Amino acid sequence: MLKSNQVEEKKYSPEHIQYLKYMKRKNTMVQLSQIALLVLILFLWELSANLNWIDPFFISKPSAIMNLINQFIKDGSLLLHTSISVYEVLMGFVIGTILGTLIAILLWSSEFAAKVLYPYLVVLNALPKIALGPIIIIWAGAGTSGIIVTALSISLIVTIMATFNGFKEVDEEKIKMLQTFGANKFQILQKVVLPATIPTMINTMKINIGMSWVGVIVGEFLVSKAGLGYLIVYGGQVFRLDIVMAGVIVLSIATVIMYKLISILENTLLKWRQ
Repeated sequence: MLKSNQVEEKKYSPEHIQYLKYMKRKNTMVQLSQIALLVLILFLWELSANLNWIDPFFISKPSAIMNLINQFIKDGSLLLHTSISVYEVLMGFVIGTILGTLIAILLWSSEFAAKVLYPYLVVLNALPKIALGPIIIIWAGAGTSGIIVTALSISLIVTIMATFNGFKEVDEEKIKMLQTFGANKFQILQKVVLPATIPTMINTMKINIGMSWVGVIVGEFLVSKAGLGYLIVYGGQVFRLDIVMAGVIVLSIATVIMYKLISILENTLLKWRQ
């Protein structure tokens, strides 16, 4: 183990090693500052509620929320609501990402189709799809399928436009070089376009995680008997703000976990790309 560390150190100059140590300390300080800020916010929130600086009825307080979350964990309702929402988000996200990428590839492969359909994509992207939620629910069904389609409708157009624009920004000289050697469309897509567009696709996926959650929560607001969106709506209807805040906190945690998983995927794909 000691020999391997010595070999690693020989690969870098002393200045570079110092720089790496500095960046590591800097990242550690950032993470500690983020944790400290969160703890400070929770402390001030709890203190303000206990001293009646704010009305706990309207905003609850961290201790009450944590007690409620603990209660939901014990009776199994938290796992039920969270698993339903996560399933709906994953279905909308995965289908939207795969289908959107395939449609973007078709548009890239046909300049005529791209010119014809692109204005319609712009219009669809500008439409307030949340306002179309009731129509989507009626068309797709008042259940899980309708909620998934609502999430899909929000993420699909974003995926198509972002991925297609990423394809168009690929270096034309590289494409012409492959064409000179007789490469076909599929070979150009496989060897140049897709690898060059990986960062754009990953960024689009990061955006789509949030967009998929928006679609699912809107769908659950409209028609649902379970899920985090249902939990939040129910809490508002019975004036239990602790239930609302508990749902929002669990929603935030689930979103962060999914975002981190995409970041891990990003690191893996970028290593493969290199």
